[in-house]
Amino acid sequence: MNGIFLDLSVADEVNSAVMGFVQAHGEFFLAIAHFLLTWMLVPLERALLATPAWVALPAIALLAWHATRRIGVVVVLTVGLYLIGSFGLWDKLMQTVALMIVATLLTLAIGLPLGIWMSGSERLRNVLQPVLDVMQTLPTFVYLVPVLMLFGLGKVPALLATVVYALPPLVRLTDLGIRQVDASVVEAAQSFGTTRMQRLFSVQLPLARPSIMAGMNQAVMMALAMVVIASMIGARGLGEDVLAGINNMDMGRGLQGGLAIVILAVVIDRITQAYGVGKRQRELGAKKS
Repeated sequence: MNGIFLDLSVADEVNSAVMGFVQAHGEFFLAIAHFLLTWMLVPLERALLATPAWVALPAIALLAWHATRRIGVVVVLTVGLYLIGSFGLWDKLMQTVALMIVATLLTLAIGLPLGIWMSGSERLRNVLQPVLDVMQTLPTFVYLVPVLMLFGLGKVPALLATVVYALPPLVRLTDLGIRQVDASVVEAAQSFGTTRMQRLFSVQLPLARPSIMAGMNQAVMMALAMVVIASMIGARGLGEDVLAGINNMDMGRGLQGGLAIVILAVVIDRITQAYGVGKRQRELGAKKS
C-alpha cells in the first residue's frame, strides 16, 4: 500500500545543513552561551540562592503590596511562597525564578523593539505575522532539536527555548496596543511639533501600557509553562521535581513540584496584572476592597 507514495523525505538534507551550520558558526554560539551563563544567569542565580528566605519573603510581600495595594492578596501570595519553602523547594524556586527573570529580560529586549517596529511598518508586519504564527503553533520539542545541536544540554538551550516560546504574545500585544492608540491624540501631539520619538515615548507607549503589560504577563506565563520542559534538557528548578515524579512514579514529589509551579504562576500573574493598570486604579481598587 505504501508503494503509491513518493519518497519526499528531507531528513538527511536538513541534518546535513544543520551540521554544516554548527561547524561554521559553532564558536559564535558558544560565545553567546558563555556570555549568558557567565554574566547573566549564573550571577543572578547565585545572588538569589544567597538571599535568605527571611529577606526574600518580605521583599516579595512589599512588591505585591506596591502592585496590588491589597493586604489580603499580599498575605495569600506570601503564604503561598512560604508553603513552597516548607516543601523543601526554596532553592529550586530561586533557580526557576532566575531562569525566568533572564528569559523575561531577553524577551523584553527582543519583543518590545520588534512590536514597536511592527506597529509602524505594514511591510514588516506582513513578514512577521506568519513567523509569529509558526513560533506559537510549532511544538516545543521541534525547535528544541536545533537549539540543542547549537548549545548542547544545559541552562542556555532551556533559556533560549523559553524566549522563543514566550516572544510572540509580547510582540503581538505591543503592536496591537500602539496601533489602538487614538489617532486624534497622536495627531494632536504631532501638531505641537513633537518628534516621532517624543510621540512614541510620551504618547503612544504610555497609552498602550495596558496592552503591553498584558503581553508581558502572557510572556511570563508562557515562560513558566516551559519550566518542566527546560528541566528535561538540563535546567534545574521546580520542573526537575515534576519530571522526577513522572519518571519514578513518585506522585507525592511530582504533586509538590506541580503545586509549587502553580503557586509561583499565581504570584507572578497577580503582580504583573496589577502593574498593568494605572496607579490610581490600583488605589481605587484597594479602597473598594
